[in-house]
Amino acid sequence: MIEVMDTDFVDAKVYVPDVFHDQRGFFKESYSQPKYAALGMHDAWVQDSVSRSKRNVVRGMHYDMRMAKFVQVLHGRIYDVIVDVREGSPTYKRWQGFELSADNHRQLYVPRGFAHGFLALDEDNIVFYKMSAAHDPAAERILSWRDPQVAIRWPLAGEPVLSPKDAAA
Repeated sequence: MIEVMDTDFVDAKVYVPDVFHDQRGFFKESYSQPKYAALGMHDAWVQDSVSRSKRNVVRGMHYDMRMAKFVQVLHGRIYDVIVDVREGSPTYKRWQGFELSADNHRQLYVPRGFAHGFLALDEDNIVFYKMSAAHDPAAERILSWRDPQVAIRWPLAGEPVLSPKDAAA
């Protein structure tokens, strides 16, 4: 049975799939279209991507109004953040953070209209994303990870490591 946890946003959810542990390690289905559709997730996933990040890397806050994301950690631990960027929404520019890790198996569903980013908490982190639209640099937007109107409280332990694009946002 997949556990579903509500967030501060109606459409965003945290999922925890069944994980079967034994002396060898564990097994889980990281995604099953019929099972997740039965829980209300009806996106057609068209692209999978993987990122690898060292401690204190901040990626984001990226968004594409056409795109939902489904995010999980394959190795390590991240502080994952979403921000509602839908103008006119009652939760516009509100944010919420979640710890996702290879050990807690949590998966974050990021609806269309939300900026997404994360802080890498461990020395080596591998993050897997499903996306409902193909990446298109012309459609991608960036909200600064330190936008004072949003005021995300990042649990940084040292200086952030940013891409030039994210640093300039």
